[in-house]
Amino acid sequence: MTRVSLVGLAVLALAGCSLAPEYQQPEAPIPQNWKTNNPEIDKQLDADETPAAATLGWREYFLDPVLQGLIAEALENNRELRIAALTVEAYQAQYRIQRAELFPSLNVEAAGTRQRVPADLSSSGREQISSQYSATVGMPAWELDFFGRLDSLSEQALQTYFANVEVQRSTQISLVASVAQAWFTLLADHTLLDLTQDTLQNYQRNFDITQQSFDAGNASALDLSQARTSLDSTKVSLAVYQRQVASDRNALALLIGHPLQQEVMSDASLENTLLAEIPSGLPSQLLQRRPDILQAEHMLRAANANIGAARAALFPSVALTSNAGTASSELSGLFESGSGTWMIAPSLNLPIFNSGALQAQVDVAEIEQKIRVARYEHAIQVAFQEVVDGLVARQTYGRQLHSQQELLKSTQRYYDLAERRYRSGVDSYLTLLDAQRQLFTVRQNRIGDRLSQLVSEVNLYKALGGGWQEQATDVVKPNGSSTSCDKDSQDYNIDCEIPGGDGKANTVSG
Repeated sequence: MTRVSLVGLAVLALAGCSLAPEYQQPEAPIPQNWKTNNPEIDKQLDADETPAAATLGWREYFLDPVLQGLIAEALENNRELRIAALTVEAYQAQYRIQRAELFPSLNVEAAGTRQRVPADLSSSGREQISSQYSATVGMPAWELDFFGRLDSLSEQALQTYFANVEVQRSTQISLVASVAQAWFTLLADHTLLDLTQDTLQNYQRNFDITQQSFDAGNASALDLSQARTSLDSTKVSLAVYQRQVASDRNALALLIGHPLQQEVMSDASLENTLLAEIPSGLPSQLLQRRPDILQAEHMLRAANANIGAARAALFPSVALTSNAGTASSELSGLFESGSGTWMIAPSLNLPIFNSGALQAQVDVAEIEQKIRVARYEHAIQVAFQEVVDGLVARQTYGRQLHSQQELLKSTQRYYDLAERRYRSGVDSYLTLLDAQRQLFTVRQNRIGDRLSQLVSEVNLYKALGGGWQEQATDVVKPNGSSTSCDKDSQDYNIDCEIPGGDGKANTVSG
């Protein structure tokens, strides 16, 4: 087979038509602006024209140096993130395997045989010794992709690979958020532990004073019993918070991949400025930033390409096998004139009757595409809800913490007054005990509210697509509307590779 004819067949095959439907991005089922059903909050959000949170690197958002170090360690050592990265590499290899089927492969084969036939088996009645040597360059069966089946399968594999890139991004964003939430939970429980230890000391001091007063006949047995009850209940709380702190440290150690150092808590405090301001951006930016939405869109594109492959299976397929070389009974004559050999073996597969199986495959592919549309729209709706809930939480937690702080001040004044009145004999111990319990509860609630505020801010940052990049200057801006391999590879800052004839990857430039 001549080189010209091979090239011509390759061009003809690669120029085959595609039966995949033209991709159209579904319309996003969300409003153009954030709507929280709170006119005051909506007005503030409408005036917010800042960029999306995804443009804010996690080092710029999480201001605590200790937390920054923990996140960096988690990104390096976390096993779930490592699994996600390896999964992406596996899908990239799967794409390269599928892409390779579009191109012919060449094999070089050299063979030699020498055979002896005994006289009693020989037709001439004499011993025969024969030799045969050959050297061929062959092309195994190669499907000529006239109807774009292989190209559609290649596109499906490519979009599945891109979808798993988004899964990796999603995993990293979730990991960053999980480390931050675990760190804040540890800070909160450690603060509650310190508060409980201080409260226990106060209860112990009050119990000792009450015991002395009881021994002197100035306090009743009821006062002593109430003091003992408060002391014992606080010891119970102390054991609970000790267990929670240990559990929090273990959870954080699992995320960062190694045990947490003891001195990490030395200067940490919930009252520090731990987070930067979150820019909300616009709802439409979710479509370009949230990895789960981009993953859903790539899977929709993969389903769209699968329709093309299923449709192409309804049409005839043509495969071509060929080889050329030389053969001789003598090794020295292998390359002499007249020893050339060649073989061309085209084959045609025409589906005629299959009980509707191929058409059913088309139906399944079309139904799967509709399912992917619904999942894409659902992913957008879930993202919108998460962001709106986070925006409402951001606005309300500020007011809640302010009110909680005012309540703490008034409760502290109530406790101070109750203690003075009890020491002077004006009020009973029951009033002081009630003031102590209220102050302890209010302090606990304030710590809990501060933790809830921080967690909600982290969830909002995550919901807006933040946490993938380390610095804002490094932000990759994927364009979810592209369709070609080259364009997507530029958007994702990756190489789109196809396997060459030598089995190595060749980078395709745009």
